[in-house]
Amino acid sequence: MLISAAGTVLVTAYAALAALQILVLNPLAAAPGIDLNQIHADMAAVGESLNAPVAVGVLGLGIGLAILLFVLIAVRRDVTRTAAMFGYLVLLAFGAPAYFIASFGAGMGLADTYMIGGADYSPWALPLYLTSLLALLAALTLGAVDLTRRHRRMTPPIAT
Repeated sequence: MLISAAGTVLVTAYAALAALQILVLNPLAAAPGIDLNQIHADMAAVGESLNAPVAVGVLGLGIGLAILLFVLIAVRRDVTRTAAMFGYLVLLAFGAPAYFIASFGAGMGLADTYMIGGADYSPWALPLYLTSLLALLAALTLGAVDLTRRHRRMTPPIAT
């Protein structure tokens, strides 16, 4: 249960930072010297927005999956610690594509409003991408180690 609780907290924290990045930090970095209310007004004036419902919806899906995984692990007594860790690592690894999808509309809205590129201007996207990369590497490593361990248990020793 400790792994499930920690995993759910980590996925939620990832989603919260991603939402903060999309809706506050990146717009402020993309339009330096302009406050957030003015950014919203400028975007609305040209028919654009940060697409907050889409961003929150996409990121909320990850939180929902983390909670679902928590419940499944709590209900099933046959789930190993390795399986629980793997599940949460995979959710964190998929955070990067979810962040990209969630931020795409906001980035394009900022680009169209201020005639800039649609990329991230705030450095806070980097920790998200790095976390997802490390989670992916950890999940692959954990899976390979577990598979090797299971294979060794199932393979009888060779008689000489």
